[in-house]
Amino acid sequence: MHFEETGSGRPIVFLHGWGMSGRVWHFQRDFAEKNRLIFPDFRGHGQSATADEYTLEAYSADLEKLLQRLDVHDAIVVGWSMGTQVALQSYSRVRSRVAALVLVGVTPRFTIAPDYEHGKPQAEVKGLGLRLRRDYQRAMGDFFKGMFVPDEMPPEQYQRIVHQIIMGGHSPDREAVLKSLQILDTADLRELLPEIGCPVLLVHGDSDTICPASAAQYAAHRLPHGDLRLMHGCGHAPFMTRPEEFNEILAEFLEGLGR
Repeated sequence: MHFEETGSGRPIVFLHGWGMSGRVWHFQRDFAEKNRLIFPDFRGHGQSATADEYTLEAYSADLEKLLQRLDVHDAIVVGWSMGTQVALQSYSRVRSRVAALVLVGVTPRFTIAPDYEHGKPQAEVKGLGLRLRRDYQRAMGDFFKGMFVPDEMPPEQYQRIVHQIIMGGHSPDREAVLKSLQILDTADLRELLPEIGCPVLLVHGDSDTICPASAAQYAAHRLPHGDLRLMHGCGHAPFMTRPEEFNEILAEFLEGLGR
């Protein structure tokens, strides 16, 4: 499992989303001035090795082993998109090492159900899988562009994202992406929400079309210590498009936790 580490102080572990890598957190690296930052790549993503299994349980076991190996305690785990699901799934394994969670673009269940209306139709997930098999690079590019909404950021910020996060990075393994897509199709973490005993900050773009803001509101209402902050005019990746605003929210949360 590849990871990058920088800075010293209280650990902050950043978990990326589906089909991405730890590079997505480029604009949060200034937190290394006061914190120990850890940026892992999930198996089959970034520079991490491929594997036979791509499930929430496997990703969670990897995270547990990494925190043990690095002797991490009193950590803040920051997850984005699928990374929020890994954070929630992992909590029972790593709760003794974790002081708080930050969930960005969270959804406890990606697809809709008879008792859950805050997701996508399963047909959309299956359609994405078909597009990935037909033209992998184009489908991944279209998904990336779909994370943003019109007028969310100036053109120069989009160019910063492309140059600092996308260019020079490693494309995820095709099988890892396809198999991990099953997580979006089947995972249901709603029952875990009341069991999360630590403070949880939820940050969500109010215009997110991938994981609607109502999913974050659903989660916040069921977390014992959840605090939701909506970022106006943002899509699925506000920490990329509005990093200064996002970083202020995160810094305020960290300050409130104390030591």
